[in-house]
Amino acid sequence: MDNIAAAFADAHPRACLMPYFTLGFPTACQSLDIIEAIAGAGADLIELGVPFSDPLADGPSIQYSTQVALENQINVAECFRLGLELRSRGVDQPILFMGYMNPILAFGVERFVREAKESGVDGFIVPDLPSEEASEIESLAEEQGLAYVHMLAPTSTEARVKDAAERSKGFLYLVSLTGTTGARTSLPQDLDAFIQRVRQYTSTPLALGFGISTPDQARTVGSLVDGVIVGSAIIDAARNASDAPKAAADLVRSLREALTLE
Repeated sequence: MDNIAAAFADAHPRACLMPYFTLGFPTACQSLDIIEAIAGAGADLIELGVPFSDPLADGPSIQYSTQVALENQINVAECFRLGLELRSRGVDQPILFMGYMNPILAFGVERFVREAKESGVDGFIVPDLPSEEASEIESLAEEQGLAYVHMLAPTSTEARVKDAAERSKGFLYLVSLTGTTGARTSLPQDLDAFIQRVRQYTSTPLALGFGISTPDQARTVGSLVDGVIVGSAIIDAARNASDAPKAAADLVRSLREALTLE
């Protein structure tokens, strides 16, 4: 958790840039090349997707990447191996695994948290785990000094906002809209009101994701929150390029420049 706090502090007064990329897409080796390039292009923290066959929060781009990764035999154990490989390549930004509960349960929750620590992971985001059922993984993560990050949506009740604000470690993940991930042409009109509703309950950094794809959108969001999360646009950039690491890095560099200008 200290690494995450340091990343937000080091980035201040601008917002942290927090790219997401799926481990194992388009191949295990190429995903490492792309993530290493993203890290070198200005990422402050990195979210790594753990592939799952029924990703409820993910839109078409990330669903496609996770399906390819699964066809590449990328499972939880392989994700930990890839995490270690990234550390050995010199990627030193905080890393958070973002994945779903079924693979974690199949792997074993205690083993998952322990091996995450051993592979250099700093925390977790589990979109399909209700906060009411997160106590076990929260406690195990805290024992290992790892962050368990809660998610909130514009439709979250006041009670859930207050509860998540008190319990989330590292930062709070705000979902910008009521839908799945994916690039959007515009940001929700009521974004600022949602952010202020959460802000009144916590001084924990707020990071916002879902739907952000352009430097202009990142600049706008970065003026409102402490962290900007971009995933689908980076997947698309890598998917459609002959040089995927360069394409992903170019996009991340432009997002970082936009945040620095704010």
